Formats: sequence, structure tokens, C-alpha cells
Amino acid sequence: MARINDYGNYETAWCPGCGNFSILEAIKKALAASSLEPRDVLLVSGIGQAAKTPHYLNANVFNGLHGRALPVATGAKLANTQLTVLVTSGDGCSYGEGGNHLLAAIRRNINITLLVHNNQIYGLTKGQASPTSPEGFITKAQPQGTPSGAFNPIAVAIALKAGFVARGFSGRIDHLSYLIKQGIAHKGFSLIDILQPCVSFNKINTFAWYDSRCYNLPSEYDPADWDTAIKTGHEWGDKIPLGIIYKNNRPSFESHFPILKQGPLYRQTTNKMQVNGIMDGYR
Repeated sequence: MARINDYGNYETAWCPGCGNFSILEAIKKALAASSLEPRDVLLVSGIGQAAKTPHYLNANVFNGLHGRALPVATGAKLANTQLTVLVTSGDGCSYGEGGNHLLAAIRRNINITLLVHNNQIYGLTKGQASPTSPEGFITKAQPQGTPSGAFNPIAVAIALKAGFVARGFSGRIDHLSYLIKQGIAHKGFSLIDILQPCVSFNKINTFAWYDSRCYNLPSEYDPADWDTAIKTGHEWGDKIPLGIIYKNNRPSFESHFPILKQGPLYRQTTNKMQVNGIMDGYR
């Protein structure tokens, strides 16, 4: 049976007080609670402080280009459907450079889990505004305040009827671990937006700022109710909801391909005569 210690304990390059530490702990707890062995897990990331997370886990790892983690994860999942595939990266990587890949993953409903470390700033590249920074947010790169409105990933994902949409907070590890475990168990695309403080560059959205505003959705909340989920997804400010905000049972992307029912692609043999016939058809 998998244990938290199976996923290792490594020295990190994060700033003291960074929310990434708690997210890393929540991931370990969720993987162990899901009875997943490290050999059965693949973590894919892009570039950034959040994208360093797989470096500090004992599991299969792939570092992609900035914003390009989701295509890699999609290919890996299709090649080996028995793998549990998680993508972990930041708000800039996932919602900025990788925004179009996010939309494609939602449409396809590929069975992977995307964990977005959302600190409303670019942390690795020294603190410029990110897609989730609020309008007017002042940084070194935007001294007069960013002129763009903030991207709302939760509302967008719900509007597109993503399979599983949740929000967690790095300050509540047990609750976040529960959300990650539920996202992994969901048979389809899971987006978990994780609020976390950047202690070096975001002096506004601090741990205390999040903690005083975040609340857990009540037990009677129905994540299958799309209309209610849309309203909840737009709730932000003095109150910020945490939990599974929307969920449905759309068929996963992999279920549309009969060949995948024969087992992982990497184990299947290639009929060279059939391939040659297909190629001849292009002459």
C-alpha cells in the first residue's frame, strides 16, 4: 500500500513561506490516499516555480515547455491509459501561455488532472502581472497598474462544462488533498485551481488575505447544478468559495477510441502491412 513517504522528501528551491510547500504536501497525501504507487503516476509541468513541483516527488516526471504541459500529458495518457496523469503548473503557464491548450483539454475531456498554483503573479520571472492579476494591479512591470481584467478560470471551465472544476487553498492542506483525490478519481478532465500566496512578489493576496475570504461550500451544495455553479464560479471578493464547484459525467476522450479498449498503446504491436497500405494511399 502506498505511503506518503514513498513520494520522497527533497530540498526545494522555493522561498520560505511559499504556498507551493503546502500544495506539495497535499499532492503527496492525495496520491497515497488514492493507493497509487509512484511508478503508476506521471507528473507533467511547464515552466515556473509551481512547475518545479514534480522535481520534489518520487514519481515519473516530464518537464515541458512554458504553457505546453497539457499536450504532453494528453499524449502520455493516450499512450498509456493505465497511468494516473497530473499536470502541475502556475497561473501564468496554465492560463496565459497555455490558455488555448486548456480550452482544448476541457473540450476533449481527457482523463487527466490539472493543478494550477494560482498566486495571481508571475513568481519565477520576478513579479509581473499574470492572467489572474486584478485590473489595476501594480507591479514592477506595470507601475501604473495592469490595464487588463482578470481571467476567471473557474467560470470559463464551468461555462464550457468541464468534467470536474474545483478550487482549493494552500492554507487548508487536508481540504486541498481531498479535492485532489476527488479530481484524480473523476473519469475525465479535472481542473483544480489552487489559491496560494507568493510571499516575494505579491504583497496584496497574502495568506491572511485568502484565509479571511475563503469558505468551504456547504454540504448541501450540488455541483451537478450548472446554473448554480455558474453563479458560484463568478463569486469573488469578500467571499471566495472553495470545494467542488461543478462536476458532470461526460464520456472521457479516451472512451471514444475502440483501440484503447485493447490495452495501452505502448503494448500493442504495429501491423506494418496495414501502415504501408495507408501510406500508399497518399501517393
